[in-house]
Amino acid sequence: MPTQAFINFPVKDLEKSKAFFTHLGYTFNLQFTDETAACMVISDTIYSMLVTEPKFKTFTSKELANGHATKEVIICLSCESREKVDDTISRAVAAGGKAWPAEPLDYGFMYYHGFEDLDGHHWEIMYMDPSHVQE
Repeated sequence: MPTQAFINFPVKDLEKSKAFFTHLGYTFNLQFTDETAACMVISDTIYSMLVTEPKFKTFTSKELANGHATKEVIICLSCESREKVDDTISRAVAAGGKAWPAEPLDYGFMYYHGFEDLDGHHWEIMYMDPSHVQE
Protein backbone atom coordinates (compact mmCIF):
# COMPACT_ATOMS: atom_id res chain seq x y z
CA MET A 1 0.00 0.00 0.00
CA PRO A 2 1.45 3.41 -0.94
CA THR A 3 1.94 6.01 1.77
CA GLN A 4 -1.06 8.26 2.18
CA ALA A 5 -0.95 11.87 3.36
CA PHE A 6 -3.60 13.40 5.61
CA ILE A 7 -2.99 17.14 5.96
CA ASN A 8 -4.97 18.63 8.85
CA PHE A 9 -6.18 22.23 8.84
CA PRO A 10 -8.14 24.07 11.52
CA VAL A 11 -11.20 25.86 10.11
CA LYS A 12 -13.56 28.36 11.69
CA ASP A 13 -16.68 27.24 9.80
CA LEU A 14 -16.65 23.67 8.53
CA GLU A 15 -19.70 24.02 6.26
CA LYS A 16 -18.33 27.16 4.58
CA SER A 17 -14.94 25.48 4.11
CA LYS A 18 -16.58 22.40 2.58
CA ALA A 19 -18.58 24.62 0.22
CA PHE A 20 -15.41 26.54 -0.73
CA PHE A 21 -13.45 23.42 -1.65
CA THR A 22 -16.46 21.80 -3.35
CA HIS A 23 -16.57 24.90 -5.59
CA LEU A 24 -12.94 24.14 -6.51
CA GLY A 25 -14.00 20.64 -7.60
CA TYR A 26 -12.92 18.57 -4.60
CA THR A 27 -15.06 15.85 -3.07
CA PHE A 28 -15.29 14.53 0.48
CA ASN A 29 -15.01 11.01 1.85
CA LEU A 30 -18.15 10.73 3.98
CA GLN A 31 -16.72 7.76 5.88
CA PHE A 32 -14.30 10.18 7.58
CA THR A 33 -16.58 13.22 7.78
CA ASP A 34 -18.82 14.36 10.62
CA GLU A 35 -19.86 17.66 12.23
CA THR A 36 -16.31 18.28 13.53
CA ALA A 37 -14.17 17.29 10.53
CA ALA A 38 -14.37 16.63 6.81
CA CYS A 39 -12.03 14.46 4.75
CA MET A 40 -11.33 16.26 1.45
CA VAL A 41 -10.07 13.97 -1.31
CA ILE A 42 -7.17 15.55 -3.20
CA SER A 43 -5.96 12.36 -4.92
CA ASP A 44 -5.90 8.60 -4.37
CA THR A 45 -3.26 9.07 -1.68
CA ILE A 46 -3.60 12.68 -0.51
CA TYR A 47 -6.36 13.97 1.75
CA SER A 48 -6.97 17.16 3.66
CA MET A 49 -8.77 16.98 6.96
CA LEU A 50 -10.72 20.19 7.54
CA VAL A 51 -11.15 20.21 11.30
CA THR A 52 -13.17 22.64 13.40
CA GLU A 53 -10.96 24.74 15.64
CA PRO A 54 -12.35 23.26 18.91
CA LYS A 55 -11.61 19.72 17.68
CA PHE A 56 -8.23 20.72 16.26
CA LYS A 57 -7.24 22.15 19.65
CA THR A 58 -7.54 18.62 21.09
CA PHE A 59 -4.64 17.58 18.78
CA THR A 60 -2.13 20.07 20.19
CA SER A 61 -1.29 22.05 23.30
CA LYS A 62 0.06 24.91 21.18
CA GLU A 63 -1.84 28.00 20.13
CA LEU A 64 -3.41 27.79 16.68
CA ALA A 65 -1.89 30.06 14.05
CA ASN A 66 -4.04 32.74 12.47
CA GLY A 67 -3.60 31.99 8.76
CA HIS A 68 -4.47 35.58 7.86
CA ALA A 69 -1.61 36.94 10.00
CA THR A 70 1.05 34.20 9.97
CA LYS A 71 2.18 31.31 7.77
CA GLU A 72 3.28 27.97 9.08
CA VAL A 73 3.10 26.02 5.83
CA ILE A 74 2.34 26.38 2.13
CA ILE A 75 0.72 23.40 0.43
CA CYS A 76 1.64 23.03 -3.25
CA LEU A 77 -0.39 20.73 -5.48
CA SER A 78 0.50 19.84 -9.05
CA CYS A 79 -2.03 19.70 -11.85
CA GLU A 80 -2.16 18.69 -15.50
CA SER A 81 -2.07 22.07 -17.29
CA ARG A 82 -1.57 25.82 -17.08
CA GLU A 83 -5.29 26.19 -17.78
CA LYS A 84 -6.10 24.05 -14.73
CA VAL A 85 -3.89 26.32 -12.60
CA ASP A 86 -5.76 29.40 -13.82
CA ASP A 87 -9.16 27.73 -13.46
CA THR A 88 -8.46 26.61 -9.88
CA ILE A 89 -7.36 30.09 -8.82
CA SER A 90 -10.39 31.68 -10.52
CA ARG A 91 -12.68 29.26 -8.69
CA ALA A 92 -10.95 29.96 -5.38
CA VAL A 93 -11.39 33.73 -5.78
CA ALA A 94 -15.03 33.32 -6.88
CA ALA A 95 -15.69 31.22 -3.75
CA GLY A 96 -14.29 33.89 -1.42
CA GLY A 97 -10.57 33.12 -1.40
CA LYS A 98 -7.75 35.51 -2.20
CA ALA A 99 -5.22 35.07 -5.02
CA TRP A 100 -1.64 35.06 -3.75
CA PRO A 101 0.57 36.16 -5.33
CA ALA A 102 -1.63 38.57 -7.22
CA GLU A 103 -0.49 37.24 -10.61
CA PRO A 104 0.68 33.79 -11.73
CA LEU A 105 4.42 33.16 -11.95
CA ASP A 106 5.83 31.64 -15.14
CA TYR A 107 9.35 30.21 -15.09
CA GLY A 108 9.05 28.54 -18.49
CA PHE A 109 9.36 25.00 -17.14
CA MET A 110 6.98 25.70 -14.23
CA TYR A 111 3.84 27.79 -14.01
CA TYR A 112 2.15 28.43 -10.70
CA HIS A 113 -0.26 30.58 -8.81
CA GLY A 114 -1.67 30.43 -5.32
CA PHE A 115 -4.59 31.32 -3.15
CA GLU A 116 -5.53 31.72 0.47
CA ASP A 117 -8.65 29.83 1.53
CA LEU A 118 -11.31 31.22 3.88
CA ASP A 119 -9.08 30.61 6.91
CA GLY A 120 -5.96 32.09 5.32
CA HIS A 121 -4.28 28.74 4.59
CA HIS A 122 -1.90 29.17 1.65
CA TRP A 123 -2.28 26.78 -1.29
CA GLU A 124 -0.22 26.81 -4.48
CA ILE A 125 -1.30 25.14 -7.69
CA MET A 126 1.44 24.41 -10.19
CA TYR A 127 1.99 22.88 -13.59
CA MET A 128 5.40 21.44 -14.43
CA ASP A 129 6.05 21.05 -18.17
CA PRO A 130 6.98 17.35 -18.60
CA SER A 131 9.42 18.18 -21.42
CA HIS A 132 11.65 19.89 -18.84
CA VAL A 133 11.70 17.00 -16.36
CA GLN A 134 14.88 14.93 -16.59
CA GLU A 135 14.72 11.15 -16.42
